[in-house]
Amino acid sequence: METGALGKVYQDGEFIVREGEAGNSMYVIQEGQVEVFVEEGGNEVHLDVHGPGDFFGEMALFDRDVRSASVRAMGEARILTIEKKNFMRRVHEDPSLAFRIVETMSHRIRDLVAEVARIKGGELG
Repeated sequence: METGALGKVYQDGEFIVREGEAGNSMYVIQEGQVEVFVEEGGNEVHLDVHGPGDFFGEMALFDRDVRSASVRAMGEARILTIEKKNFMRRVHEDPSLAFRIVETMSHRIRDLVAEVARIKGGELG
């Protein structure tokens, strides 16, 4: 990892956010990868892996609900934290930033809908 770079370095297996926590920031992956998962009945359900340039935790910028999933480092990962007030200032300067966030959220929702349909379709067969 580069010395003097922005962001915090998380070690393998270290939690960045935990499901159920309150949140007021989002995160951008600068280096490395993270795993996104939820806990269901004492088991971890893997949802996704994100890498450099991806972001997560963005829902906390738009609603007041708790974190919907946990995220932890897979290997060493450098993560930049963006607080809600800084995000809002940047959106004011560049409104297309908000569009890009919403666009990514829309893709994620479509993927989730397809996965739910696949699972429910399997239950019928």
